[in-house]
Formats: sequence, C-alpha cells, structure tokens
Amino acid sequence: MFLDFYGLREQPFGVTPDPKYLYFSPSHREALASLFYGIETGRGFLALIAEPGMGKTSVLFQLVERLKGSIRSAFLFQTQCDSRELLRYLLDALGIQGSAEADLVQLHSRLNQFLLAEANAGRRVVVVIDEAQNLSDSALETVRLLSNFEALDRKLFQIVLAGQPELARRLKNPRLAQLSQRIAVLAGLKRLPATDTLQYIHHRLEIAGHCGHEVFNSASADLIAKASHGIPRNINNICFNAMSLGCALERKRIGPEIVQEALNDLSLNSLVEKSRILRHATPTLTSASLFSVRWWRDNVFASRTAQAAILSVLLGGLGTYFGAHIGTEAIHTSSAANYSSQTQGQLPAPFASSPLNGSARSSQYSDSSRFVTHVVRPNDTIWNLCVSSLGRYDEATLAELRKLNPELIDIDRIEVGQQIRLPLRPSN
Repeated sequence: MFLDFYGLREQPFGVTPDPKYLYFSPSHREALASLFYGIETGRGFLALIAEPGMGKTSVLFQLVERLKGSIRSAFLFQTQCDSRELLRYLLDALGIQGSAEADLVQLHSRLNQFLLAEANAGRRVVVVIDEAQNLSDSALETVRLLSNFEALDRKLFQIVLAGQPELARRLKNPRLAQLSQRIAVLAGLKRLPATDTLQYIHHRLEIAGHCGHEVFNSASADLIAKASHGIPRNINNICFNAMSLGCALERKRIGPEIVQEALNDLSLNSLVEKSRILRHATPTLTSASLFSVRWWRDNVFASRTAQAAILSVLLGGLGTYFGAHIGTEAIHTSSAANYSSQTQGQLPAPFASSPLNGSARSSQYSDSSRFVTHVVRPNDTIWNLCVSSLGRYDEATLAELRKLNPELIDIDRIEVGQQIRLPLRPSN
C-alpha cells in the first residue's frame, strides 16, 4: 500500500545498507576514493571511522562492488569475540574449511596457505572488519599480526577496519601503537550539510522508482535537516514515518506539519512523558489543569495514538450505555408481549410447543445479570479487574472470565478500549 500510493518499486528508506542508494556527499566521495586507492596500491591497513548512521557499511559495500571480479573479499560483522574466534570467523568468511578444534597455529597455517594460493592465481584478498571498536585489545593485536602475511614484494591481503569514533580513541592508546602505525589510509565521513538534505531525499526516491510530483518540499527538508542533524540514518527514519503518515492521510505531498507529527511520534522523550501522564493522570491533575484546554491538547491529544485510544474508550462507553438501555427496553417489550399473548391465549405455535422456551429466556436474563461490560482503560490488568469485580484472582475466577469472553484468544492480553465481560460478585 505504501509503495503503490507513492508509485515506488521498492522501499527508498530501508534499514539495510544498499550500495545503490549511497548518496555521494563530498566526504563520502572522498572516503570511497581514499579506500579504493589504498587497496589498489596495496597499502595493507586502512581505516574508515564515522559516527553511527553515517553510512559506513554502504561505503564499504560500494567499495567491494567496484572491486568485484579482481578481489576475494570477506566481511566480518561479529566483533565481540576473542582471537581464536576472530580467526575462525575470518576463515569461514573466506570459505576455508577448518576443524572447530583447531588451535591458533593451525588456523594461521590454513590462512597462510589460502593467501599464497590466491596470490599465485593473481587475486587480491580484502578483509573488512565492521564495528571494529568492539574488538578486544587481544583481538586487535591478532589483527595486527595478520599484516605479517606477505610475500617478498607485496602484502598478501588488505585489511579495512571500520568503526565508530571509539575506534580512533582505541587506536590512540599507546598499547596499540604498533597497529595504529600500520594504518596507511585513514578516512572519515562528515554529516550532511542542510543544503544536501533535499537532494539526499530526492536521490533515494528516484532510485526507488519515484517520478512525477515532489514528495518533500524545501520546508519539509529544512525541518528534517534540523531534526536529523545531518545523519543519513536519522533522515531515513524521519522520511519513512512521514511518508507512512502521509499515506494514512492520503497526502502525496509531505508538508512540514506531517514531518513534525512524525517527529513527535519518533520522540522517545515524548513517549516517556505521555506514559508518565497516563500512569499518574489522576493524582497529578489539578483544578487548573483539569479545565485547561492547552494542558489536554499538549499532554493528551498530542499524538494520533492517544487520540485513537481516547476515541475508542468513548465509543466503547457509548456502545455499552446504549446497548444496556436497548437491551432493557427489549426485555420490557418482550415481557409485555408475552403477558398479552398469554392472557389472550394467542401464544405463537413454535413457542407454545417448546417446553424449554420459558426456562431458556429466564436463563438468558439471569446470565446477563451475572456480569457487567467493562471498557479497558490504561493500566487495567486481568488481575486488578478480577479483584475489583469478585474480590479474588484464582482458577475459578479465570474459568468464569473465559466462559463470559470466549472471543478472547489470550485471556491475559487486553487492550485499551476493548470491551470485556466481568463476572459480578454474588450478592449475599
């Protein structure tokens, strides 16, 4: 529905790194060129360092894509490991068969044989270690020792360390001086300038197949640039939520008001605040805030989620109210009709011929008098509802609750606005 509404072939703001969607800002273009040159010239160790969400993995995938056919590559994403596990991951990524019981010496030997065979075949080997800031000092030392795999005239393989700024701080540690000295190329990624945000959005929409009218205008892009701080991952999240909301509202052009509402829904601070208000609404309401339109607008009606929940509760309450009155009126009408028929001897044949008819109607009315319909409110649980209605919570109570609510698949899961039937405490 999302894709069809905007005329897209695929999701333009996905969460997986896809090299074809990489937007070449000046820093992204420079980083890719530096890494490409370092591998082409056989510099050995290279590093790419940037903040989370800047597109490091997309740059690395683009690098490998451009070198396809001339190299054997391996990506390592599991970096929370010791030295032996790191070598095993590397051998597996390169397709080298090995025994799970092999020690470090045997693992090094297998790797050396593989690298020599690839070099004799004229192929280069490139190993990319992503999230390298998570490697322990011992694992980083193992990585350094891998640089000793070399022929007389060249390195047998290239190693690219990619990670967050923590990696740069780790490499500055004197204990890792030998490793940092071997890094011949160091590249970084900068945040997108505000002037590039709209171009970035249009680029991804165009790759996804969009053509025609403009989805995001300059005012929307300015708001996205400010809220995202120029981090591509943040831009993707904001655009995805804004387009989802626009689709729900049937708005093919996303204005700043839709972007702002999407930002409100993405705000963790807003969610925490709303949760706090719902939990403590009764004790924190004052006489001033109770009649303050601004307070209700800013704290309760700020998002569509809250609006939907409140509307559901109101409709459920109205349904219960009118249902009860209509049911009572129907009972009174039925009783009057039965009385009139019996006194005149004109009871319809189907009813007159059924000896169970009277008891069935009596049972129906008595059953309805044993429960009350309740609209679930925030913080309601099966436990507190059972205690409030019967004064206890046990297997017998749950059995009665299941009997009254056969449509509930999971008796322990109730949602705000849902109507459930609660048994009443027997009168003494």
